[in-house]
Amino acid sequence: MAEAFFTLQDFMVHTKAVAYILMGATLVGLPLFWFFLTGRDEKKRTY
Repeated sequence: MAEAFFTLQDFMVHTKAVAYILMGATLVGLPLFWFFLTGRDEKKRTY
């Protein structure tokens, strides 16, 4: 069943919740993606 928004407040709370979930997923996903990209790089030798 589709959820109906009856007031502007319902719509704003739902939209804000979705935005926070997306921001949280981005904050978790970007470092994981970065480690995936750089995980196979050869270690630089330091002298």
